[in-house]
Amino acid sequence: MKPPAGREGGRRRAAGAVAESNADWMGSLPAALRSYPLSNLAIPGSHDSFSYWVDEKSPVGPDQATAIKRLARISLVKKIMKKWSVTQNLTFKEQLEGGIRYFDLRVSSKPGEIGQEIYFIHGLFGIKVWDGLKEINTFLEQHPKEVIFLDFNHFYAMDDSHHFFLINRIHSAFGSKLCSVECVEYVTLEYMWEKKHQVLIFYHYPLYQEYPFLWPGNKMPAPWANTTNVHKLLQFLETTLEERSRYGTFHVSQAILTPRVKTIARHLIRGLKNTLVHRNLPMILNWVKAQKPGVMGVNIITSDFVELVDFAATVIALNDLLLEEDESASTS
Repeated sequence: MKPPAGREGGRRRAAGAVAESNADWMGSLPAALRSYPLSNLAIPGSHDSFSYWVDEKSPVGPDQATAIKRLARISLVKKIMKKWSVTQNLTFKEQLEGGIRYFDLRVSSKPGEIGQEIYFIHGLFGIKVWDGLKEINTFLEQHPKEVIFLDFNHFYAMDDSHHFFLINRIHSAFGSKLCSVECVEYVTLEYMWEKKHQVLIFYHYPLYQEYPFLWPGNKMPAPWANTTNVHKLLQFLETTLEERSRYGTFHVSQAILTPRVKTIARHLIRGLKNTLVHRNLPMILNWVKAQKPGVMGVNIITSDFVELVDFAATVIALNDLLLEEDESASTS
């Protein structure tokens, strides 16, 4: 089943219109920041980036427990699953126009389906990965100075032949835009522009070793707090930031809350957005505003429902602090 076309309502179009101003934010950064390693810049990302559409009519995904698969034979159960599986409202194109540059991707084959097609997944199946890659590439063609990170970090029901199929799809979609593995500190906007690269692929599966354009997953650590408590989340984010400088990698601060089974049971119909996200986003955004990018600071920050607050613009604005740091260093 294909996602419905033209599903943007008035609210959605308004969100897209506001977001347009961030479509070229990397290309618009001051010259001084173009020589900074991308690992030292503040970059907005989305959690479960593809989950804006999931297919209630397809089988439950192989990422779910057997008990859930049995329950999901009841149509109401899938409707409830959708409320807890969807973590974004915006399509890839809308997220990109809004300034999102890091995408958290979980993928799967469909067991029993003929062929090797790969789909995005989060409890329920999403769109075909190929369709998502093409949508992203169309944006990159129109915005040649923007750089994105695609983090393929969970794979389900995939053997090596599925991986070869997916990797070939990635190469077909982006071709020469793909940035080969390099020392993290060397990868700056200037470096990417000079080589006409726009895409860094992180691939958390051993086959990455066979392809120069697949970065190992350990170069993109994304510590997960796994809590419903916003205070515990913020403490966790602080602790993991303190540890990041010793690794020489990119770094994802997952500013997200994760529902427990009992959370879902208590708030079945309300769903993730109304139960955890709306209530806690203001406090999470305040934490973001207090951060500073750099070797010892934040790099990539991810959120659910990135359009609900001015998330992307807030993260992007943190890069101004690097300029202030440069100015104070030059005058001292």
